[in-house]
Amino acid sequence: MIDLPDRAAIEAAYDRIRSHIRATPVLEIPGSALGIEPNLVLKLEHTQIAGSFKARGAFNALLASPPPAAGIAAASGGNHGIAAATAAAALGLRAEIFVPSISAAAKQKRLRATGATLHVGGRDYAEARDACDAHAATSGARIVHAYDDRDVVTGQGTLALEFERQAGKLDALLIAIGGGGLIGGVASWHQGATPVYGVESEGTGSMRAALDAGHIVEFPVQGLAADALGARKVGTIGFEAVRRHVRDVVLVTDAALRDAQLRLWDALRLAVEPSAAAGLAALASGRLKLPAGARVGLVLCGGNLDPATLESAGETADK
Repeated sequence: MIDLPDRAAIEAAYDRIRSHIRATPVLEIPGSALGIEPNLVLKLEHTQIAGSFKARGAFNALLASPPPAAGIAAASGGNHGIAAATAAAALGLRAEIFVPSISAAAKQKRLRATGATLHVGGRDYAEARDACDAHAATSGARIVHAYDDRDVVTGQGTLALEFERQAGKLDALLIAIGGGGLIGGVASWHQGATPVYGVESEGTGSMRAALDAGHIVEFPVQGLAADALGARKVGTIGFEAVRRHVRDVVLVTDAALRDAQLRLWDALRLAVEPSAAAGLAALASGRLKLPAGARVGLVLCGGNLDPATLESAGETADK
């Protein structure tokens, strides 16, 4: 039986990290502003330190169990690496970060700015992780796993705690899934009391594939959100949390992701990654149907992108 974080552990994590992170703002808007029927409560987590929710888990992991003198090593599509490197720099620790070649240039730029040593190589996250593991085995550095580390998942759960305190009761909560760390933490906080739905792109559907198979399987990741949601296999903690506490996991197309990303930009001037628009994509495309007037929470989980790509994508969509 997988030991999931409980609410007491998440509360302790929040006390541990709150001086190192931002309490990110919440924006409540009518769904009509984005062309959908349910009303939305947006958690602007893309304004978090290091540009994503990942800072929560990274700080909790490093504070709950301080690393050795060799520092830390982390594999990432980009956002976890930025968060781990940012947390390490704040705590005076050495960081070696491994990202695949599909990692966005904007994310690589941010990683270099942290002062971490950046290694770029491999086709996807799984190959970057292999390189990270090899480095840790020879250097003695502590691996900070992006999503299958209990301290990391517990830290991600602080987002749900904070969101609940800010927004009160929601009728549903939609969470993008990569390796399962965020939804694992969020589901562990709510424990079914609030309906939680997961959203993946069709090209990154490793959680949906695992649920269909009844066990974790390898999934060939590809597409628009592969650098953020592209875990070939979901983590054991996230998988168990989803099986116990999540209502459903739905898949959306890359076109729906891009459309939702542009809606957030055009209507609200919110610059987020495609992965952060997954919840809106599920609603706008009809893959997830929720009642008109429902109060639905969306976590805009990452903002590490070049905003110029939004204008260029919009111009392409208009042609």
